[in-house]
Amino acid sequence: MQPIKALLCQLLAYLVVAWNSAWLAQWVSGTGWLVWIQAVLAALFSSLLRQPRWWWPIHLLFMPTAWILMQYHLPSWLYCLAFGLLILIFWGTVKGDVPLFLSSSAVTDALFAIVNREQADNLIELGAGVGSVVVPLARRLPQLRITAVENAPLPWLILNWRCRHLANVRVVGKNLWTYSLADFTLAFAFLSPKVMSRIGAKCRREMPGGSLLISSSFDVPDWESEAVIDVCGTHQTRLYCYRCAEKA
Repeated sequence: MQPIKALLCQLLAYLVVAWNSAWLAQWVSGTGWLVWIQAVLAALFSSLLRQPRWWWPIHLLFMPTAWILMQYHLPSWLYCLAFGLLILIFWGTVKGDVPLFLSSSAVTDALFAIVNREQADNLIELGAGVGSVVVPLARRLPQLRITAVENAPLPWLILNWRCRHLANVRVVGKNLWTYSLADFTLAFAFLSPKVMSRIGAKCRREMPGGSLLISSSFDVPDWESEAVIDVCGTHQTRLYCYRCAEKA
């Protein structure tokens, strides 16, 4: 749905600029200004269509970047290659509105402390990306069994390569919504505000009573957190910790 909205925003902005190009020419000179006006309008339409805020800079930069690259007369296959790479990297965004986020080393340090406090022997990361959490955590805690779920093709390949010598990590190339959480006492996720209600419902439904969901940066609506941990670092990240209730 979001890619369709994004395409609609770009198209509407282009039509507005094209329809009013003669009038705009009285106020601005040169194609560059028209390109930037189109970009601002696309971002505005994105806001009106209630796209997530991280789409706004994409709209602002898309057409100006394309216009600048056209000045260099690059071969058309380069654009196709770039588009293909973006699809492979941000496959989760296309399929389920979950972009690729990378966690900092400070988040790994905080998770290390949580694992020790919980005395956990297993952990699952939902949307593991390229392993920015999984790899350092697995090296520091070789006794911890880690399952890394990642569906985007290129991050999955990179994750597999990085974990090839880590015996305590299992890499799963599946959609996180179809993967069962019944065997896990700790779950970590750095996803998107749009899916947090759904991920909270999945964890409460599938994880054993007393299990812990740790969400980086985004809270779960309608679920009171057991703790909120401020992670030291440049990104000022917060970890929201949610305890699953005992099953009746």
